[in-house]
Amino acid sequence: MSAAPRQLPSLRDFRSALIVKPSSLGDIVHTLPAVKALRDAHPRLKIRWLANTEWTPILQGSPLLDEVIPFPRKTFRGLAGLARFWVWRRTWMTLPREEPEIVLDFQGLMRSGLVSSWRGSKTVVGLSDAREGSRFFYNHTVPVDAGAHAVDRYLELPRALGIKIEAEDIAFELAPGSAPIGWTQPAQSFVAVHPWSRGEGKSLSNSALQALCDALAPHPVVLVGMTSDPTRPTGTHIQDWSQRTSLPELIWIMRQAKYCVSVDSGPMHIAAAVNPQTLGIHTWSDPRKVGPYPSKVHVWKAGRIAARTEFSAEECQREANVTEADARGMGEWVGQRL
Repeated sequence: MSAAPRQLPSLRDFRSALIVKPSSLGDIVHTLPAVKALRDAHPRLKIRWLANTEWTPILQGSPLLDEVIPFPRKTFRGLAGLARFWVWRRTWMTLPREEPEIVLDFQGLMRSGLVSSWRGSKTVVGLSDAREGSRFFYNHTVPVDAGAHAVDRYLELPRALGIKIEAEDIAFELAPGSAPIGWTQPAQSFVAVHPWSRGEGKSLSNSALQALCDALAPHPVVLVGMTSDPTRPTGTHIQDWSQRTSLPELIWIMRQAKYCVSVDSGPMHIAAAVNPQTLGIHTWSDPRKVGPYPSKVHVWKAGRIAARTEFSAEECQREANVTEADARGMGEWVGQRL
């Protein structure tokens, strides 16, 4: 395929669109406004989404999609996985689709470029910040600002296809989720706290987490997330739902919460998508580029709380671990809003 620039086609010329965005959890959430723009502008377009199997639960049931296609990436590891990958390729090329189909690669990596090309559709579109040679597989490349927030970069693709998008049109339509078995906490009566992240240096320390929960008392706190650390904060106002919620259940809990507090992670972006009463915690990451996107959501960064866009470049470059005093201040700040 040639990556030479040429005139983008009109979506009116297609019967279906394939979204290639296998991961990660936060990036899938960031892609939702772009897919919503496609659905709103072309309601008859059949839209499918290829996502890693572990993330498909947040897309199942979405009104934006006609089909969610699992991408079993974890089964492709090692030499045996390579063989399984080629077997999957043969299946992938024969899956039903409506022609003509347009393929939109939001991932921008070698694997997504290959998968997009193997689909067999004649039109493959990607973004200019794609890496690992993936642009070689595109017919059309949409220019984007590599330093912009992911949501803004992804929205450039539907805009390039002729869709007008206003600020008030931007929304994150996640599936409704489902209540965990045994859940008894009334809606709007608790603070959901997600304190752990796989990213190095993002999780709250045990002492900072305890200080946060102490400052939130007597308001009920529901602890959610995944961690290998067995230590948990203590307090009669704390319910520990960590290690035992599915993604649909996590979405449901965050929708039900009166307030959500989360470190920078995929669940932070879920919280921001479903609940404007959210505080995201950034230690070393830049909230202007990877922070919670909705304007009503707040961010802790460099020792203060503000909207994502209100931080200076200097503040966003600072690295600051959350101390017990910082966590206590965050808890008191949230408590004043309950």
